[in-house]
Amino acid sequence: MSALRKTAWAVAVALLPALTAAPATAAAKAGTKDEKAPKPPAVMSTVGGAQLGRPGTQVRLAAGAPVLPKEVTGRSWIVADAESGEVLAAHNAHWRLPPASTLKMLFADTVLPKLSKDQQHTVTRDELAGVGVGSSLVGIKENQTYSVHDLWLGVFLRSGNDAVHVLSEMNGGIPRTVQEMQEHAEELQALDTRVVTPDGYDEKGQVSSAYDLTLIARSGLQKKDFREYCATARAQFPGEQKPGKKRESFQIQNTNRLLTGDFGVAPYQGM
Repeated sequence: MSALRKTAWAVAVALLPALTAAPATAAAKAGTKDEKAPKPPAVMSTVGGAQLGRPGTQVRLAAGAPVLPKEVTGRSWIVADAESGEVLAAHNAHWRLPPASTLKMLFADTVLPKLSKDQQHTVTRDELAGVGVGSSLVGIKENQTYSVHDLWLGVFLRSGNDAVHVLSEMNGGIPRTVQEMQEHAEELQALDTRVVTPDGYDEKGQVSSAYDLTLIARSGLQKKDFREYCATARAQFPGEQKPGKKRESFQIQNTNRLLTGDFGVAPYQGM
């Protein structure tokens, strides 16, 4: 078993071949009992297979396999093999929805190869000025120096919008980074995705789909650094440097409870 499969076989990842399985109509209403909840489009993109354009759950259960859980709350999801792209099951795979911080996968896959992790950077006020109200933050301070490695830990473990903004400025600015992310999404055939902000902060017109996010995840997982950051449960992050004192650090923890076993969720072996 390869390192990639060991890292991500259980992750919902990209699908390339067509899904040839028959739909499981019994699960078509899985995810919600609220009649007022948004409904998926009756017809969606068929990229990856005709059945992926249909609403509801699409799956072909092998003989003896247990039925799918009926109370899954996700409006849209897909499970596929990390290496081959073989689809195991999908639910509203091409429904275009606001991606929120899952879009950071595209940000990382686009920008990670461009910046040396050993590079040091002193943060300015302007680099933090555009961070949206209510954003998740790792705690970056202006006039403090951080390595690119530190900043990526802030992105992957704490979903830090402050870290994304600093890295975007190091990459040539927000507009350039957004453009490069959009171009990369199109290269990956993630055609449901429209990028407006690099950190996923909600903006009008910014959407993606479960299908696209698996394409992006699969691309990211080909990169050693991407895999290592994903697999990091805890790390030390630099605190504020005060005059005449040794710079202290504080612990940050991955928000993936399957990895950390936090809040009563048992760690998933193999993650």
